[in-house]
Amino acid sequence: MKAAPLIGISRHRLSTDGEGVTTLVAFHGCPLRCKYCLNPQSLHSEGIWKNYDCEQLYEEVRQDELYFLATNGGITFGGGEPCLQSDFIYEFRQLCGQEWQLSVETSLNVTQENIEKLVPVVDSYIIDIKDINNTIYQKYTGKNNEKVLHNLQYLIEHGKNEQIIVRTPVIPAYNTENDVDNSIRLLKEMGIIQFDRFTYKTPNNCQP
Repeated sequence: MKAAPLIGISRHRLSTDGEGVTTLVAFHGCPLRCKYCLNPQSLHSEGIWKNYDCEQLYEEVRQDELYFLATNGGITFGGGEPCLQSDFIYEFRQLCGQEWQLSVETSLNVTQENIEKLVPVVDSYIIDIKDINNTIYQKYTGKNNEKVLHNLQYLIEHGKNEQIIVRTPVIPAYNTENDVDNSIRLLKEMGIIQFDRFTYKTPNNCQP
């Protein structure tokens, strides 16, 4: 397995991106170009912090194993887009075993093959859906959401709906509370039951 580029590792996170005490491992690289990006360093080569192979990462994060086991915590893979590193995450599971919780914070805007690789090894999915309306989504991210909805349906069909939290943000200047209501209604029809509804804090220059 070749090394994967990271933009950072954040330890001792409590109930912010998964159950219990978690360590956030943030990958470099993302298919989206959101008008407001929380981690713009994930988009540019100079934003790479370090490169790790699976064994190096495992040795780095296992120092908190007692916290993971005591709180049902583990590793949350974010980014960037962690699903682009599905082979890496699959191999990491073989090293850490089944007791750690593995989560991904993802846009799901990747090929289905990436998701297929993750289904056997990932415990929970935190999915930033942006908006289910493709016009809004495309204006904000620069991409369409066809892969997002396809992969979400794939996860639901494979019995993962109870392990999914969908983030449904209000994005100032891009969507409204009514748009979020509509997204949640349609996502519930698909089978999603857990939502994280909030408002993005965007810079003043974040305009359509």
